[in-house]
Formats: sequence, structure tokens, C-alpha cells
Amino acid sequence: MNRYDYFIRRLLLVFPTFLGITFLCFTVIQFVPGGPVEQALMRMRGGGAGGETGGDATEAAQAVSPEQREALRKHFGFDRPFLVRYADWLFVKRLGMRMESYKFPNKTAWQLIRERFPVSLVFGLTGFLLTYMVCIPLGMAKALKHGTAFDLVSSVIVFIGYAMPAFAFGMLLKMLFCGTVEGMWNILPSTGFHSQDFAVMGGWAKFVDLVRHMFLPVLCYMIGSFAVLTLLMKNSLLEQINSDYVRTVVAKGAGTLRVLVCHVLRNALIPIATGFGGVLTLMFAGSVIIERVFEIPGMGSLSMEAIVGRDYPVFMGVLSLTSILGLLGNVLSDFCYVMIDPRITFDRN
Repeated sequence: MNRYDYFIRRLLLVFPTFLGITFLCFTVIQFVPGGPVEQALMRMRGGGAGGETGGDATEAAQAVSPEQREALRKHFGFDRPFLVRYADWLFVKRLGMRMESYKFPNKTAWQLIRERFPVSLVFGLTGFLLTYMVCIPLGMAKALKHGTAFDLVSSVIVFIGYAMPAFAFGMLLKMLFCGTVEGMWNILPSTGFHSQDFAVMGGWAKFVDLVRHMFLPVLCYMIGSFAVLTLLMKNSLLEQINSDYVRTVVAKGAGTLRVLVCHVLRNALIPIATGFGGVLTLMFAGSVIIERVFEIPGMGSLSMEAIVGRDYPVFMGVLSLTSILGLLGNVLSDFCYVMIDPRITFDRN
């Protein structure tokens, strides 16, 4: 099988795989207690806010007449057959993007996603680029100075950061640099994506304001994959340096820099090329906990709010968008393999 047939087949598999993912999730949410019908019935009886779910909502809904329950089921579309509702969600409602949110009145799932998308995209793309821009040179330096004090000290620092949970790292950064603890520095904002007067700022002032707000959250985004990519780059580079073709190039008189950049680096990038496809899912890569710590209105917090509030249209909208981008990202990773090393084939044997 040549690479073109392989990519065509992978692209053709995206649609049935997407149908399987969304159909399974659409089925599961039908049986989750505390759904929109139960929440609406509880509000009718004055049982509390719509965000309460589970046993309290079910108990409150039991005292409502069957006619009221059936009217609400019809209002939310639960009176129709399951397959009809799924087909309506898939085709008529355009993956649920046209459905109105249960939690945010007069707003569709797409409107909510569109509001949060730029924030998560900026944070995710910045974290992705900085991670690779730091990890690849650091991995190269560790490989060239393998066994030295620099290699040992950098490994200790990298693993300490990797062992620390992202949310704990975020709280520590806020304590040190945001003035949340008396006596510490107060040089960076502790929450939000930008300042309140961001709209009236000039161009350079806006850039500085975004950098100040992004600095600490981006560090938390990077901490999770920093150690893995650095050590993966180092080990891959060491493996290539000890190869026969490198010894041949060195024997012909090539300098260290030329050998590293022109011959070794490209082959060493192959193992970490799997992460390149993640560029399509950057807006969902940020941790929900990090967004909570820094109060960032991103896609992660939107997804969590939809899950907690049983906002099925928004949850399914985020899920469908994530699934499509994730599936296409896997194909992009394979394409990156081929771009880095054209010798790679996808033969069955």
C-alpha cells in the first residue's frame, strides 16, 4: 500500500469513527440522571437552581404530574424515537451547533464555542510552540553533554516539574508572583485573559497585557509534556549519534554542528512527530483545572460547565468538534512522518 492510498483510507475512516464516537456518547447521556427534564421539573416546584442534579432533582420531579412531565419531554424533544433525535442532531442541527443551550438562554452551542474558542486557541498554540521550541534545543544540549553536570541538573529540574501536578504548580506560581500571599511579589495578574480596560488600550499595550496574563497559565500548560518531550528528544538524538552513518560523516571531516543539523536532527524528530497532529486540538489541550485556577474562560471550563449543568447541546457540540479535530490530527501526524522521512512506507507486510 503506497502512502497516498493509506492517507485516503485514513480520511475515509474519519467519518464512521466519528459516527461511532458521537452515537455512543449520545446514547449514554440519555440515561444520565438529572437531565434537562428533571431540572425543569425541579424549578417548577421551587426545588433549587437548575445546576442541581442527581437524587435531589429526581425526588423533586416525582411530585409533578405526568402531564407536566410529558409536556417537558416534548419541549426538549425526548418524546421522539432515539434514532430520529440522533439524526436530527447530526444533520438538521449541524452536530448540535444550532441547538439552544439549556444553561445559557438565547445562545446556541456554536455561539458559546465561538466565544471561548479564541482564548483556548491562543493559550494552546502558545504552549504548543513554546514546548517544542524549548524541549528540542534542550534535548539536543542534553544529548551533546550526556553524563555531565548540566545533564544531571537539568534532568532533576525537569522531573521535579513533571512530578508536580499542574494545578499545584499553578497555585504555587500565583503565591509567588501574584501577591496572593503577603510578602511575595505582586508583578503578574492572577486571573483572567486580559484586563478590564483592554478594549481601550493601544496595540503594544494590548500585547503586553496579553503576555502578562498568559505567562503563568502557559507555564502550567507546558509542565505536563515538558519532561517527556525533552527526554524523548535526547534519547532519540543519542541513538542517531551512535549510528554508523554518523560515524561515516564524521570520518569524512564534517563538523559537529553540520552533522547535528544536516544529518542527525531530521531523523531524531521522527519519534516526536506524533505530537505534531495535536496542533488541531490545541484549543482543548488546556487543563480544566488550570483554567479554574486562573479563571480563564476557555473551552475546558465550558466543557466542564456543560457536564455539571447537564447542558447536553453544548457538551455534544464540544465533543463533536474535539472528535473531528482529534481524528484529523492523527492523519496529520502520519503526514508529518512522511514529510520528515520520505523513506517511510505503510506496507502491510
